[in-house]
Amino acid sequence: MEDSIQQKLARYDTFVNESLRKDLKDALDARDAIFDQTSEYLKLAKDIEVIKENGLTEMKTQVDLGSNFYVQAKIPDTKYIYVNVGFGFHAQLTLDEALVFITKKEAHLQKKAEKYTEKASQIRAHIKLVLEAMAEIMKLDSTPPPRDLGL
Repeated sequence: MEDSIQQKLARYDTFVNESLRKDLKDALDARDAIFDQTSEYLKLAKDIEVIKENGLTEMKTQVDLGSNFYVQAKIPDTKYIYVNVGFGFHAQLTLDEALVFITKKEAHLQKKAEKYTEKASQIRAHIKLVLEAMAEIMKLDSTPPPRDLGL
């Protein structure tokens, strides 16, 4: 009987560590990726505001080519910018159009992040539930059986 209980506890432990914790990590990683995207869009919105406030018609900047390798770039006309709209597509937008797009994109990303936060909370609750059940099983297993007093 005790071997059966130990086997069940081992299966629950494996389920928590190999399934639930992996799902939790995946949900949190996906949410963090969305937060990174949101941060990039907010940074772009701030840059657009600086361009508009200062009336810049041309500018010099540094562009990250990847792996933190930067090159200097000259932007001859700041009327239009290219914005990543998803799925590898970039759209040419005016500064005002870009700000409207960024606002909508930020709201969309926020909703996605909230869904992943909700999912992570549910997974945490499942982990807690399984761990509490395991604790109860161990507590019951360690309780000595009732003695027959011969009454």
